[in-house]
Amino acid sequence: MAESYSELDRGQLAALLEHLHDKYNNPDFIESDPISVPHTFSSRDDREVAGFLAATIAWGNRKAIVKSAHRMMHYMDDAPADFVRGASDAELARLQSYVHRTFNGGDLIDFVLAIRHICERWGGIGCCIESLYAATGDMARVLSEFRREFFSIEHRTRCEKHLSSIDKGAACKRLNMYIRWFVRRDDRGVDFGLWRSIPMSALYLPLDLHTGNMGRALGLIRRRQNDWKTTVEITEALREFDPEDPVRYDFSLFGAGIDGFLKE
Repeated sequence: MAESYSELDRGQLAALLEHLHDKYNNPDFIESDPISVPHTFSSRDDREVAGFLAATIAWGNRKAIVKSAHRMMHYMDDAPADFVRGASDAELARLQSYVHRTFNGGDLIDFVLAIRHICERWGGIGCCIESLYAATGDMARVLSEFRREFFSIEHRTRCEKHLSSIDKGAACKRLNMYIRWFVRRDDRGVDFGLWRSIPMSALYLPLDLHTGNMGRALGLIRRRQNDWKTTVEITEALREFDPEDPVRYDFSLFGAGIDGFLKE
C-alpha cells in the first residue's frame, strides 16, 4: 500500500494532504496530544512554560507523555510561570523526585532555572524566540542561538541531551513542534498563534518517526535518516503545496502515521 502512495501525481498528493489535514487539524486532536498541557492554561506565560516543558518530554508513548507532563505541572503547583519565576530553593528541591523516562528531577530543576534565565533576560520564552528571529530572519539560526542562550547558565551537562542541537545535525523535532504551537494560527483551535512576528512560512516540520515514515511513503523525502537535512528536505517539499504555511501538513503526516494510515 505504501508504495502506491509514492506514485500519486502532484494533484492527487495535494488532495490527500488536504484530506488528512482536515481530518486531524481539529479540537479532537488536542486531548491525546502534548499540546493539551498548555491548553489547560489561559495566560500566555503559563502556556509558554507548560508547552516548553511538555514538548521537552515528548518522545515515546503519547498517553504517557501527556500524563507525565500534567504530573510535572502538579509539581509546579499548576502555576508554571509563577513557579519558574519565584520558586525557592526548597520548592525547587521538591522537583528531585520527578522522572519521565530519562528526564529526571535534576534535569527538570536545570530546565526551570534555564527558563527563569530566559524570562529574566528576555521577558519570556516567546519574547526570546521572536527577538532572535527578528535579528536573524532564519529559524535554523534561531534554533541554534536559543539553545546556546538556554544553556548559558550553570547546569548539569547531562541535561543538554534533552534539548537537541541543530549544530550537531539533529532534527530538533520537539523544539520545532513547540514553536509550531505558538507561531501557527488558523481557525481550527489547535495551535495558539501567539508569536505573531514570526511568519508561518519560516517554520520547519517537526520530523519524527511518524512524519518521516509518511513522508517517505508519499515520496516527499528520500533520505533515510531523521536528521536536520531531512527536516529541511521534507519542509521544502511541503512548501510546494503551501508556501505560506507548509508546517500545517504536520497534522496530515503525524496524524496519519499514528493511526496506521499506511496499513489501511
